[in-house]
Amino acid sequence: MKDMNPADIVGEYREQTLTYHDGTSRKVLVTDIETPYPEGRLIVSCTDPDGIITQCNQSFVEMSGYTREELIGMPHCILRHPDMPPAAYKDLWSTVQRGEKWQGFVKNLRKDGGYYWVKATVVPNVRQGKLVGFTSVRRKPSRRKVEECIALYPTLF
Repeated sequence: MKDMNPADIVGEYREQTLTYHDGTSRKVLVTDIETPYPEGRLIVSCTDPDGIITQCNQSFVEMSGYTREELIGMPHCILRHPDMPPAAYKDLWSTVQRGEKWQGFVKNLRKDGGYYWVKATVVPNVRQGKLVGFTSVRRKPSRRKVEECIALYPTLF
């Protein structure tokens, strides 16, 4: 996955390096600009068993700031924000790999360096007894839950 491009960033940003579960790393450029989650919209995406995006809806494209062509074929962690504790992703992956549904609140990183909060539900897709991928549906989180996460997540590093 490529480092973020300063030409794509809106506003002042800070640079951080994220290291992913597979040992790879990426330079991300982060601003303090929040994009409000639009009322009545669902963000939907599907991945293969390795978390590579195979499908996404228009809401996902709009909220992420990436084009559909940029998203398809990329790891879902392209949206990982450095404020998200690794423990959250560890819990997500261990839950869905057991074949169970995972729900949680996630701060996602946009292509422009901003962010947006979601209430995410990730469901394993099993066909004929075999895991074929995952479907993630994101909804607007309550502001109260977002504020709880803003207070909690820094304590989980």
